[in-house]
Amino acid sequence: MGLFDRLRGDDGPRVAFFGIDGVPYSLLADHEEEFENLAAIADEGSASAIDSIVPPESSACWPSLTTGVNPGETGVYGFQDREVGSYDTYVPMGRDVQATRVWDRIEAEDRRATVMNVPVTFPPQRDVQRMVSGFLSPSVEKAAYPDELRDYLEGIDYRIDVNAKLGHDADKSEFIQDAHETLEKRFEAFKHYIQEDDWDLFFGVFMTTDRVNHFLFKDYEQDGEYREEFIEFYRTVDDYLGELRELLADDVTMMVASDHGFTSLEYEVHLNEWLAREGWLSYDDEDHEELGDIADETTAYSLIPGRFYLNLEGREPRGSVPESEYEEVRAELRAELERLEGPDGNPVADRVVTGEDAFRGDHDDIAPDLVVIPNHGFDLKAGFKGDSEVFGVGPRNGMHSFDNATLYVDNPDVRIEDADLFDIAPTILSLMDIEYDRTEFDGRSLV
Repeated sequence: MGLFDRLRGDDGPRVAFFGIDGVPYSLLADHEEEFENLAAIADEGSASAIDSIVPPESSACWPSLTTGVNPGETGVYGFQDREVGSYDTYVPMGRDVQATRVWDRIEAEDRRATVMNVPVTFPPQRDVQRMVSGFLSPSVEKAAYPDELRDYLEGIDYRIDVNAKLGHDADKSEFIQDAHETLEKRFEAFKHYIQEDDWDLFFGVFMTTDRVNHFLFKDYEQDGEYREEFIEFYRTVDDYLGELRELLADDVTMMVASDHGFTSLEYEVHLNEWLAREGWLSYDDEDHEELGDIADETTAYSLIPGRFYLNLEGREPRGSVPESEYEEVRAELRAELERLEGPDGNPVADRVVTGEDAFRGDHDDIAPDLVVIPNHGFDLKAGFKGDSEVFGVGPRNGMHSFDNATLYVDNPDVRIEDADLFDIAPTILSLMDIEYDRTEFDGRSLV
């Protein structure tokens, strides 16, 4: 490190954070000889597996990672959330995140942040030095601020995300090529602005790792057809992280983290189909496609990933469960979920947690009543169109896990013990010598 000096005076230590979406720590730690740059950070600093959040879904994870608080405070519980007092649903965007992002805390201290490709940040904020929003952004043109950033990104053919539809093909060659091209453009942009901008916090996310894991992870774990291509992709990720590390000045601490772990996928579990078969859910007609099509007599329904809601009187528009029976009905549903087994005889649920145990805050009015954390191999789906089977197999062979997320910090004073996603934001602030009220976070500093 130390190749580039900062443009202005020394205003305190800095942090460069690089997200590697969905990368399990065990993948990296088990192949230190393959991923020597990350191994060097572990040797010279600190590294370990950490826990994700409930539920371990990227749309919920990144708001929590970047704020240090749970979905009850961020107001984002998953890729699809439910409107208060309605059966209408929506896809949460950056403006739906109700808690304070770590880069906003940096800017409030009159220090500067460059933020690139973080999921659930569209539309880009105009009160930070530079931002290109990530996952869910419609285009580079609309995702970039200021205009000069847009012009630069369009000039290098920057991509918000990989073309995941290519992963559905039996022949993964085109998907793998697209993943490498997307990764390369992300690296090129990160490298450019690490050197171009005078930043105190650089916060960039590689999301292509999550996409590759979804379609190739079983090949890696079970020595499948594309195992070598999978490892080669991660060699490239490690090489890029090593090059970025070399660009950082001596006053910069490098952090690398994922938002959840990953494991092989054996079965997709269509939970609304299961609820319908077990008598918990019914529809007004055969052509049902969305939550609003459920019938009045419905007792419970599910949203991804593994979130369950009772059709509660006074909360849902056509609630059928009296408030006086809420605890009894929820306990019955929880017990049935805990007994649910897959075709292989293994339990689907590792555990089932209540909403009040998982979520707390000013925005818990749309919190689920129960959340299933699945055992490895069971990918929890919702679906209101109706599936012929409860258990099925789709084009993906990898799925998210609550455990085995990743954290590397290029600082030996950091102790990563019993850590989780909520600890990252306060750790960044501590590394930057920025004071904060510890009661504002669900996590703690690891410094």
